[in-house]
Amino acid sequence: MSLAQFFWQGDALARTVALLLLAMSVASWVVILWKSWLLHRASTDVARCIAAFWQSSSIAEALLKIQAFDRESLIQPLVSATNIEVSTSLASVGGRSQQLTRVLRNALHAALNKLQHGQVLLATVGATAPFVGLLGTVWGIYHALIGIASAGQVTIDKISGPVGESLIMTAAGLAVAIPAVLAYNVLGRSITRIEAELEGFARDLRELVGNASAQV
Repeated sequence: MSLAQFFWQGDALARTVALLLLAMSVASWVVILWKSWLLHRASTDVARCIAAFWQSSSIAEALLKIQAFDRESLIQPLVSATNIEVSTSLASVGGRSQQLTRVLRNALHAALNKLQHGQVLLATVGATAPFVGLLGTVWGIYHALIGIASAGQVTIDKISGPVGESLIMTAAGLAVAIPAVLAYNVLGRSITRIEAELEGFARDLRELVGNASAQV
């Protein structure tokens, strides 16, 4: 029996489970491919931008250099945040050091949120896909047993066929969950490494600007 025949032979719940697993698989693979591409670019850009920044003679010159490398806009917001504008709102309360800490923290959080985007979906798919597949299996076995009971005669071929078809849902759930879990762990390590570089750069940037302001 082909997968198409198996799909159309199922009832509404079985089809819903199959379509849900398909949607979860497509969504997770889209995120996996997109995140892999984004993190590869981000890792390269962050290293180039940090090197270009420290080789510059001023923050203004560094911004010009960074614009050419920072394709994911991770470093540029941090550097731009050091240009604190005078404001009459509560954001201006405190000394320049406190304001600098606040604006750098906000810019850093925005960059980290961009890196973390999509991780929740991978974690959700990895955690729930096996149970969704198990639901389809239980429902399929239930209908198989009802069919066997109505037939009045129980043989191995009548049991193995329907039950084996129902177990396809469990295999489908695992096939959806395993890539999502592996990608979540692998991409999470890359995100952690980039986050550490951004946090270290933000801390160095705060000390640089703070010391420059104190000398003025």
